[in-house]
Amino acid sequence: MNKKLLHLALAVMLLGISLPAIAQTKSSGWTKEMLDYKHDFIAEQTEMTQAQRDKFMPLYEAMEKEIYKANLAAREQARKVSHTNRKVSDQEYATAARAMSQAKLKEGDIEARYFEKFAKILSSKQLFQLKQAERKFTRQMLSRGKRKK
Repeated sequence: MNKKLLHLALAVMLLGISLPAIAQTKSSGWTKEMLDYKHDFIAEQTEMTQAQRDKFMPLYEAMEKEIYKANLAAREQARKVSHTNRKVSDQEYATAARAMSQAKLKEGDIEARYFEKFAKILSSKQLFQLKQAERKFTRQMLSRGKRKK
C-alpha cells in the first residue's frame, strides 16, 4: 500500500512540472504537443490576450523548469524507494516522504516569487484562474490516463 501511495504522489507531483524539462531533453513531437496543449489550455482558461500570453509563457516555462530542478533530488529518492525489489525500511520511507515534503515547500517558494512577476502581466482574476487551470489540466491528464487502462 505504501508503494502505491508513493507512486501516486510522485506521478501527481511530476505531471504538472515535468513537461518543460522533458521537452528540453527530448525532442519528441508528442512532448512538444503536450507542452503546447498545456499552454493553450492555460491561456484559454485564463482568457489571456495574445500580448499577455507572449509575456507570460516564457516566465511560466522558466518557473516550471526551476520547480522541476528543485524537485529532482526528491524524485530520485522516491524512485529509489518505489522501484526496488528489496524490502524498504521505515527510515527510507520517512526520508523519501520528508524529501517530497521539502520539495513542495521549495515549489511554493518558487511559485510565490513568480506570482509577483505574473501579477505584472495578468489581472487578479486571471491569477486566480491560473491555479484553477493548472489543477484542471492535471485532473484532465490523470483521468485520460485512467481511461486508457
